[in-house]
Amino acid sequence: DMGPAMIYNVPPRTGQDITTEIMESLAVHENFIGVKECMGNERIAYYTSKGIKCWSGNDDEAHDARHQAGAVGVVSVASNVIPSIFSKLMGAKAQPELNEKVQDLISWLFAEPNPIGVNTALCMTGQVKPVYRLPYMPYNKQMREEGYKLMKEIGEDIVGHE
Repeated sequence: DMGPAMIYNVPPRTGQDITTEIMESLAVHENFIGVKECMGNERIAYYTSKGIKCWSGNDDEAHDARHQAGAVGVVSVASNVIPSIFSKLMGAKAQPELNEKVQDLISWLFAEPNPIGVNTALCMTGQVKPVYRLPYMPYNKQMREEGYKLMKEIGEDIVGHE
């Protein structure tokens, strides 16, 4: 009676990959709803061909995961900063130009381990207070200036834009 569960397969964070064989055996459980998959769109396409629901775990690949590999959505970091854009990227219609437009910002958000980039961005936009604790510290001044430039290029779709 634990309710539905999504498996997170995030080898870059955990050091372990949940193999396709293990995932397929988990997928038959009544509480399994799908997988956040971070091993790329080829893996997502494989799972969707087997009827396993997938959410992309890679913001930079999420648009193509949705529109080419069959993902149902994304578990996203960047959507905290550009929610309206990610809503469009995950919508029914492919948005390749918009996807290309946000790739530099997404790269900036992941220049250091998560959540450093997103916390820095949210502080810069006034959405959260600048509270950090070791080992996570905000981006240095040069990185913040780069992020400011990238967010300014995105414009009004940045969360907190007045």
